[in-house]
Amino acid sequence: MKVKERKIMKAEDIMTKEVVTIAGSATVAKAVKLMKEKGLRSLVVELRNENDPYGMVTETDIVYKVAAHGKDPKQIRVYEIMSKPCIVVNPELAVEYVARLFANTRIRRAPVIKGKLLGVISITDILSKSDFVEKPKSNFELYCEEYPDAPEARIYED
Repeated sequence: MKVKERKIMKAEDIMTKEVVTIAGSATVAKAVKLMKEKGLRSLVVELRNENDPYGMVTETDIVYKVAAHGKDPKQIRVYEIMSKPCIVVNPELAVEYVARLFANTRIRRAPVIKGKLLGVISITDILSKSDFVEKPKSNFELYCEEYPDAPEARIYED
């Protein structure tokens, strides 16, 4: 008898691999220009050194912290308004858990990191690239994942 295996979609399967970064010392005006040119809603902030945590600057940061207060984006630096350290995602994390992490922390995107920056995953990636609509999990499957040691969590096929 073999245990049924179902291909679990992971963050690395749906993440956006082309990541645009910006230095924390760059002006917000430069960040806005880059976001407009690339059609992005956020930028990953580059590390200053190997022990530095990742940061992120989003369109929301810019609107809420700069535009809403009438500040000059040419005078404000990215490091003044970015989120840092930011929540990061392991590439092997199942998409369902990425979605749960986003829901619990109220974030919309996160860098995907394993030793280095591999990509960015967002709620748009989850909606447009994952298979949760085509292959929804049953309540029983969710229960088995939550309680893997429960006797009923052992599903066998002949």
